[in-house]
Amino acid sequence: MHQNFIANYKESISSLPKNDFKVFEKKALELFYFQSKYNPVYNEYIEKLNINSLEISSIYDIPFLPIRFFKSHNVQIEGVKTSQIFTSSGTTDQTQRSKHAISDLHFYEKSSQFIFEEIYKEYGKLSDFQIFALLPSYLERDGSSLIYMVDYFLKNAQANSNYFLYDYEKLKNELEKATLINPTKPILLLGVTFALLDFADFLNENYPNYSLPKTKQFEKNTIKNEIIVMETGGMKGRKKEMVREEVHQVLKNAFGVSAIDSEYGMTELLSQGYALKNIEEENTEIWFQTPSYLKVIIRDTNDPFDLKNIEYLDNNKNNSEIQSGAINVIDLANVESCAFIETQDLGKINQKGEFQVLGRFDYSDVRGCNLLVL
Repeated sequence: MHQNFIANYKESISSLPKNDFKVFEKKALELFYFQSKYNPVYNEYIEKLNINSLEISSIYDIPFLPIRFFKSHNVQIEGVKTSQIFTSSGTTDQTQRSKHAISDLHFYEKSSQFIFEEIYKEYGKLSDFQIFALLPSYLERDGSSLIYMVDYFLKNAQANSNYFLYDYEKLKNELEKATLINPTKPILLLGVTFALLDFADFLNENYPNYSLPKTKQFEKNTIKNEIIVMETGGMKGRKKEMVREEVHQVLKNAFGVSAIDSEYGMTELLSQGYALKNIEEENTEIWFQTPSYLKVIIRDTNDPFDLKNIEYLDNNKNNSEIQSGAINVIDLANVESCAFIETQDLGKINQKGEFQVLGRFDYSDVRGCNLLVL
């Protein structure tokens, strides 16, 4: 019974319409009823709140599991097998790391690819990309969901895609070579923030006024021909913390590019968000886009059960309000764990359902991808 529901549900979510409140609410409630019954940790949490899950009929009434439970419990549907455990970074104390038991790695791979290709569809398929990854801190530990995803991306991208550690001269040369050998293929330089800043320092010291080479994919748009530079956030204690805007300005100056993209992900989520700065608009704020099966809900910072309305999900609603507060996430890809997570991030959402991360609660640990603090 478990496996039939899980398989059918996974197959159904990729075809969800982008902005349809009723459809999303129906799928969210469907998964809530399943997880509240068959996830022992979530079930116990709901019981402690004296909530009868069968009486939940609105997305606003669904209880969100505090993210700290992923540190102390195995948040997983009973009876499913574990293929791999993803663990968070950010602390040397292993007991304080979040753990996410993954049973279906193939689904994680395909979901990550689906999201990337959906958001970057203007550039082509994953197989068209030349990917250069600067993720030294992640490569030096086990259990990173980001490394697993990037491993999969590298294997399915162009043949010259690879990891780079600290040989920045080689990275510079390979980027230049890529624009010559495959000039019509997009290039993605993906890196943890401190490593991108180290690369920027290297270029500033050794190649003043340098600009990364451009591709020739787009005939009439030189900006889109720029190498896509994407930071995954988080300084991981290696450099002084900086706000995202400050980091992006340093990187833009060093690389000679018009914009820096961002990736948002965390151990507890199987889905990702991507921020593509629109340099053609005067408003250059960085908003994360998500797949149709991941939605952010803003909650009150003092009352975790006070949720802001999410009518931005409905195309028929004309709501230009920007809501700020603490971030709750509904990730329908978390079929075998818990899809309803109360994070420790602070942020805001706009009328399109795009969100920003503004920082974290003071008492939460330094962790996760893309938490450049204020």
